[in-house]
Amino acid sequence: MPATAAELVDLLDLETIDLNLFRGNQPRTQMQRVFGGQVAAQAMVSAARTAPDDMSVHSLHSYFLRPGDTAVPIVYDVDRVRDGRSFSTRRVLARQHGRPIYALTASFHVHEDGFEHQDAMPAVPSPDESFDVSAAMSSEQSSRREEWLREWSALDLRHAGDSKPGGALEGGDHPSQVRYWIRVSDRLPDDPLVHQAALTYISDMTLLGATLLLHGEHPSSPGVQAASLDHTIWFHRPYRADEWLLYDQTSPTASGARGLAWGRMFTEDGRLVASVAQEGLIRPRR
Repeated sequence: MPATAAELVDLLDLETIDLNLFRGNQPRTQMQRVFGGQVAAQAMVSAARTAPDDMSVHSLHSYFLRPGDTAVPIVYDVDRVRDGRSFSTRRVLARQHGRPIYALTASFHVHEDGFEHQDAMPAVPSPDESFDVSAAMSSEQSSRREEWLREWSALDLRHAGDSKPGGALEGGDHPSQVRYWIRVSDRLPDDPLVHQAALTYISDMTLLGATLLLHGEHPSSPGVQAASLDHTIWFHRPYRADEWLLYDQTSPTASGARGLAWGRMFTEDGRLVASVAQEGLIRPRR
């Protein structure tokens, strides 16, 4: 995975191989399958490359169809479904080895002024007051340190509370809830598409974990078979992905070996900039 912001930008800068056809490279990684945030972000970029210049993505809806192979590039085939005066729609099919691994539908919108309201940002510790996950993982004398530095060091991650027994959010309205501050660790280019792609990449981090928090498990726990099934993002307001975003995550339900998670992303000054939803497989290993 990208170890720096520059490597992340390179990863999300796709190669055009034909009209409506793009290729995304793979980072060096020891992960067994492609990170879902990577394929989602690359697919979104491929759709944006074909959208009108005066439009930006406002929502994406997607399904993870097969595990991605980290050893070969991913080809993104874009279908220009519709171009209107206010909205445009694109469908993207990501393929490896001649088979689809991911499907995305993205909608683009021209900027318009209109009615404004939003939920209030929850009261949370600031990033400086929150537990620095990145620093803790980087200082560990173990294989976990090597994995973090190799796979995730392009990101800063701070834990700002959860609903586990004894946690700051225990006894609240959401029995399975966790909050993180997250950002890309170094400065990104000013291009808004880069920040939308980076947020898409970030949005798949930690979200499925919210569905297992109440049960004392994690997606990488040996007693759990976990995989993202679908992923949706609504983009509300401008932001920078290299500045702190509060990722407030809740899981309203888990049943039938599937868990649902909702996420809200706020800037430090309280603007709600994106909403995220994901359902994942969380099958107990028997």
